[in-house]
Amino acid sequence: MTLLQNDPITQLAFSVYENKGVFAALLGSGLSRSAEIPTGWEITLDLVRRVAAAQGVPEQSDWAKWYREKTGQEPNYSVLLEEIASSPDERRAILHRYIEPDEQDREEGRKTPTKAHHAIAQLVRAGYVRVIVTTNFDRLMENALREQGIEPTVVASADTLAGAEPLTHSRCYVLKLHGDYKDARILNTDQELSAYPEAYNRLLDRIFDEHGLIICGWSGEWDHALRAAFLRAPNRRYPVYWAARGTLGSGAQELVTHKAARKIPINGADEFFQTLQQRVETLEQSQRQNPLSVELLVSSAKRYLAKPEHRIQLDELFAQETDRLLDQLDGDTFSAQGQWSQESFCARVRLYESMTEPLARMAGVLGRWGDDKDFDVVLDVLRSLYHHAGKIGNGMTAWLNLRAYPVVLIFTAYGIGLTKAARWDTLLKLFSSALATEHREPQRIVSTLFLSSWAGGEQQLWQQLEGMDRRKTPLSDHLLEVMTHWRKSFTGADANFELLFERFELMGSLAAFHENDEAQLEKTVEASAARNDVLAWMPVGRSGWHSAGARTLLQELEDEARIAELLKTGFAKGSRRFLQLFADNFRLYARRISW
Repeated sequence: MTLLQNDPITQLAFSVYENKGVFAALLGSGLSRSAEIPTGWEITLDLVRRVAAAQGVPEQSDWAKWYREKTGQEPNYSVLLEEIASSPDERRAILHRYIEPDEQDREEGRKTPTKAHHAIAQLVRAGYVRVIVTTNFDRLMENALREQGIEPTVVASADTLAGAEPLTHSRCYVLKLHGDYKDARILNTDQELSAYPEAYNRLLDRIFDEHGLIICGWSGEWDHALRAAFLRAPNRRYPVYWAARGTLGSGAQELVTHKAARKIPINGADEFFQTLQQRVETLEQSQRQNPLSVELLVSSAKRYLAKPEHRIQLDELFAQETDRLLDQLDGDTFSAQGQWSQESFCARVRLYESMTEPLARMAGVLGRWGDDKDFDVVLDVLRSLYHHAGKIGNGMTAWLNLRAYPVVLIFTAYGIGLTKAARWDTLLKLFSSALATEHREPQRIVSTLFLSSWAGGEQQLWQQLEGMDRRKTPLSDHLLEVMTHWRKSFTGADANFELLFERFELMGSLAAFHENDEAQLEKTVEASAARNDVLAWMPVGRSGWHSAGARTLLQELEDEARIAELLKTGFAKGSRRFLQLFADNFRLYARRISW
C-alpha cells in the first residue's frame, strides 16, 4: 500500500498546491444541496406535486411512484417544465421561487453560500483555482467570491462570452453553462441542453485541454452537450478528480474511464471542499523558505559586515530581501478579506514568521556585530515594511493589524542583537525613531508597535496561539519562543537567552518611561508610597511577571558600571534620579503583579 493510496483528498491537495492555477472546478447542483436549493430531481418531484395538487390529487407519500402509475413514464424535469411553461421567461419565473431566498430564508441561513462555496472562494483568492464551470443557475458561487473581495468574470450566455474579459486575464472566470436564473436564456430542457453554442464548445475544449478538473455535485448522466465536450477532450496532461457520494452512474463511469479520473468518495460537498482547502493551506504554510538559503543569507550578511569594502553589497542584500518580502506580503495569502478563525490566525502568524525569518536574523547580525553605519539600513527596512502595512484597505481588523507583525519581528531581532552587544546608544536611538504611513503621523517605534501589546491591549488575540491561552503577556512570550529558535545567528549559545530577552524589553520600558516628567514623578512619590501603588503607568513585558528575571534586572539597574553606561548614552534622560524613579516603579509593578 502506498502512503496516499487511501487518501485521495491529500493527493489532490498536493496536486493543487504544486500546480497553482492549473485546476478548474466543475460544479453541479449537488454543491448547493446544503443551502437547501433543490436539485433538478427535487424540483421535478415538486413540480409533479404542484401539478397534481392543482388537479385535486391528494398528498402522496411517493410522488415519483404516483407519476409512473399515472403516465407510465419516469418523472422528467424537461418534459414537465415544457408542459407547464412554454417560454424561457415562464420557466425562469418558476425557477425563481426555488432559488432566490426570501427574508425568512436569509434569517435561517438557507439559499445562501455554503461552506463548500466559501472554501472554493478561498482557493480562488489564494490563486489555486481560477476557472469555475457550473451547471447551476443560482448565484451562490459568485456571492461567495465577492465576500472574499473577488469580482469574477461571469459568462452566462453566448452574448456575455463575446464581450467578456479573456480567460487568461481573469482572476476568476465563472462559466455558467445553463445560464443564470434571472436571464430568460437559461437552458433547462433536453432539447436546450443537447448542444451548446459553438463559442461555448471552443471555450470548454480549451478549459478541458489546459486544466486539471475537480468535479463535484454533477451526476454526469444528463446534459448531453457537456458530456460530449468531456468525451472529445483529447489530452490527459492534467489529472481529473471526481468527488461523489455513493456509486457513480453508468454515464459518469464512462466519463471517469475516458479521462482516467480518480474517484473520491465523500460525505458531502461542504466537508470535501473544506478539507481540500485546509490541506492546501497547510501545505502552503509548511513550505517555509529553504533553511539552507536562510543560512546562506545570514552568512552573507556576516561576511559583508566583516569588511568595510563590502558595504555596498550589504546594503544591496538587505534591499533585495526587503523587496522579496514585500512581494510576498502583497500576495492573496495575506488578504484582509475572509473569515477569521483561530486556525487561520495561527497559520497566518507562522507564515509571517517563516517569510520574515531571513531578514530578521540578518538584522540581528547587524545589531550584534554592526556599528552606527548599519542603523540606517535596518531603519529603512522597518519604515518600508511599516509603510506597506499601513496602506488603507478593507477587511477584518485582526488581519489588518497583523500586517505589521514582520516589522515587530525584525525590530525585536535587531534590538536583541543591540542588547547583547550592549550598544545602548543605538538601542535608545532605535526605540526613539519614528515610523509613519501615508495616513498616520510619525510616532516613536516604542509607542507605535509595542505599548498596547505589552500592556495587554491585544492580549486576547495573541492568546489564540498554541500554549498562550493562559499567558498574561502572550505576545512577549511568543516572541521569546520565536527568537529562541533564531538566536544562534546573532547571540550565539547565550547561557540565559530568556534574561537577555527580558533585558531588551526592560530597556524598551525605560524608553517609554521617558514620556514622564521627572519633577512630576517626584511629586507622586509620597502619594504612591501611601497607597502602595506605582508612580506612573509603563509597559513591563514578561519580566514583570517573572520574579527571578525581575530581581536580576533590578540588581543590574543598581550596578554603578551599568548606571554609568546607560546615563552616558541618554537612557533615563541622563539623570541618575530619573533612573532610580524608573527602577522603583518597576519594582512596584513587579510586586503588585506578584500579589
